[in-house]
Amino acid sequence: MSTLAHALADGGPGPWILFFPLVWAAVVIGVVTVLRRTVWRGGRAPWHQRQARAEHSPLTVLGRRFAAGDIDEEEYWRRVSVLEEHFGAPGKRGAS
Repeated sequence: MSTLAHALADGGPGPWILFFPLVWAAVVIGVVTVLRRTVWRGGRAPWHQRQARAEHSPLTVLGRRFAAGDIDEEEYWRRVSVLEEHFGAPGKRGAS
């Protein structure tokens, strides 16, 4: 009790008493921001968007159709060559 009396007699804790709540507020805001940008997006974090786009690329869809037997090998290679002409081959060197 004597320390409280000395603190009040010396003018109290001063403006530093606001520092700790501000630090905790910054921590809470930071955690909420990180959670909103990652977990709370319904499982779609920013790094998952690239994967989702790759799953719907024309070559991927074409490969799935070929694997499922919807198109034969000749049709597959014909369509792949058309896609490479229009969009360029993403895996080939020298393609711009």
